Amino acid sequence: MDIGEEHVPELQSLRQKVEYMLEKTFPGQKVSGRTFAELVKERGGSLSHSYFSNILAGKVTEPSEEILKALGLGFGVDWRFFKEESEVVGDVVAGLQFLAKRRTGEISGVAGRGVDDDGLSAELLEFALSLLADTKAKQRPDAVENGEPGS
Repeated sequence: MDIGEEHVPELQSLRQKVEYMLEKTFPGQKVSGRTFAELVKERGGSLSHSYFSNILAGKVTEPSEEILKALGLGFGVDWRFFKEESEVVGDVVAGLQFLAKRRTGEISGVAGRGVDDDGLSAELLEFALSLLADTKAKQRPDAVENGEPGS
C-alpha cells in the first residue's frame, strides 16, 4: 500500500498491525507491555502486559473483541483496525500518514467542509497526500530527471 510518498507494509496479522501501531504511535520509543497495559487501563480498558507480549510474539492470533477494543483504546484508533481483513486498516493508515505530515508542517491549514463525525475517508486522505507529493516533486527540479512521483 502506498500513501503519499511512503510505502506502507501489508498489515495482515495482528502482530504486524500492533508492531506498526507501536512504531507510528510511539516513534523512537521502546514501549513495554506493562507501560502499554497501564495506558489501556488509564483509558478505561483492560489488557494484561503478558497478553500484549504474547501478541507481539505472534502467539495470539485470534483475540476476543474485548482485547481488540483494549488495543484500540491503547493506540487511540478504531478497534476494528485489528480485526482480520479490516476495512478500517486503510482509514487508520491514511490518517496516521496525514497526521505525521501535519506534525512535520508539510500539511497545514486543513478545513473540511461537509465532513461528518467519522472524519475524512481513506480515499480523500490518500488523495490529499498524493497532491502533497506532486507539489513537492514539482518544487524540486531534480525530481523530473529522477522519475519521482508527480513528474
